[in-house]
Amino acid sequence: QVQLVESGGGLVQPGGSLRLSCEVSGIIFTRDVMGWYRQGPGKQREWVATFHTGGTTTYEDSVKGRFTISRDNANNTVHLQMNNLEPKDTGVYYCYVITPRGGPYWGQGTQVTVSS
Repeated sequence: QVQLVESGGGLVQPGGSLRLSCEVSGIIFTRDVMGWYRQGPGKQREWVATFHTGGTTTYEDSVKGRFTISRDNANNTVHLQMNNLEPKDTGVYYCYVITPRGGPYWGQGTQVTVSS
């Protein structure tokens, strides 16, 4: 059974930083595509970043240069380092995984609030 558990969300002032983590169990971690989506208040869920199996990373335009996605294969964890946060980054952040056998699988989400 594939399970994803996010952590690291919270309240931060504009310009601040947060580091989200997503611990994954139930899969062979190194062979999967992993990433993050977010859903702001009153908005549809939108893609944020992806860590591809070949090691490349891709980002939504508004987060380029501010967010960095990484993965720790030894601990089956994917991280999202978010710097210079803006109020428009507020939302629930969800990690996902796509395995060779199926997916996407989703975590329960972690709330990020950027406000002064």
